[in-house]
Amino acid sequence: MASFDELAKDWIGGLSTYEPGRPIEEVARELGFDSAADIIKLASNENSLGPSPLAVEAIREGAEAMHRYPDGGAFYLKKALASKLGVRPQEILPGNGSNELIEFIGHTFLGPGVNVVVADTAFVVYRLIAAMFRADVVAVPMRELTHDLDAMLAAITPETRVVFVSNPNNPTGTMVGQEEIDRFMEGVPGHVVVCFDEAYIELLPPGDQPDVLKYVRQGRNVIVLRTFSKAYGLAGLRVGYAIAPEEGIALLNRVRQPFNLNSMAQLAALAALGDDEHVAVTRDLVQDGLSFFVGECFRMGLEYVPSVTSFILVKVGEGRRVFESLQKAGVIVRPMDGYGLPEYVRITVGTADENQRAIAALSEAV
Repeated sequence: MASFDELAKDWIGGLSTYEPGRPIEEVARELGFDSAADIIKLASNENSLGPSPLAVEAIREGAEAMHRYPDGGAFYLKKALASKLGVRPQEILPGNGSNELIEFIGHTFLGPGVNVVVADTAFVVYRLIAAMFRADVVAVPMRELTHDLDAMLAAITPETRVVFVSNPNNPTGTMVGQEEIDRFMEGVPGHVVVCFDEAYIELLPPGDQPDVLKYVRQGRNVIVLRTFSKAYGLAGLRVGYAIAPEEGIALLNRVRQPFNLNSMAQLAALAALGDDEHVAVTRDLVQDGLSFFVGECFRMGLEYVPSVTSFILVKVGEGRRVFESLQKAGVIVRPMDGYGLPEYVRITVGTADENQRAIAALSEAV
């Protein structure tokens, strides 16, 4: 009998897998903590305030209807998003997190003989999806750990189909502004789709958020990705959405599986969308936490990357060793060697108590 390896496509075995932040329960089991409550997780850029209270209430009220299939078109969620963003419902496609939508982009535009352009230290899933569809990756060096849009524009070839711009960028926390984006978009050729991944955009004050939705309204080849995981605290429900001209959404919709967004997710996202208070408090928590970490890094003489969002990259020397040391102290952060930054760890902003505990453990580790 042939083995699974022999039956699989010969290139599947070479694909890399995504390394997520470690779950609290897993670390507790491995290191022998008495309770998962003894551990804090500042590894996955989750909202430390928890989910929107309006979303939690919507889930409670909707639980008894879970024997029904979800609305496959997410009608009410699309309508609410369209109203809030100033676009049309047919220009929105919800998905099972932004990752599913990135995969839709791969299904639709990528394959052998074409390439994607990415920054060399941007969200790793862009590379993984390109590899899944056997497209080439053109990785453009960042400038001071920030997207160099001029260099990315210059890297576009006739074979380029998608350019991914993570803004603000994970894992560096940096952002390119409106002027740079507008200059970049002026030069992008017509055979290229630009994907602006704005997973963290709501964590910025509204006046600091670049406007890329204007390119959707202009009918440009632009796809904007956003999520309910960060500002709204719904990471566990996996709710993302794409915004693009109607023609682009129609194509992405063709590769979507039926009922990809479950009923709980739709109810929670719809409720959370109206919870402006939760988003405002989250923004304040992020700003206070960043200021605290910057001050503590200065005190300890540690270099860091100035961040605009809910995490900070700290240069600690041996990142993997420090990560393991912090785990033993019950603090989970994210090592960055998988991103080519082995001297760094990434720390998510937590509550004030969590931030204090993280710094105390970091002081011991370094």
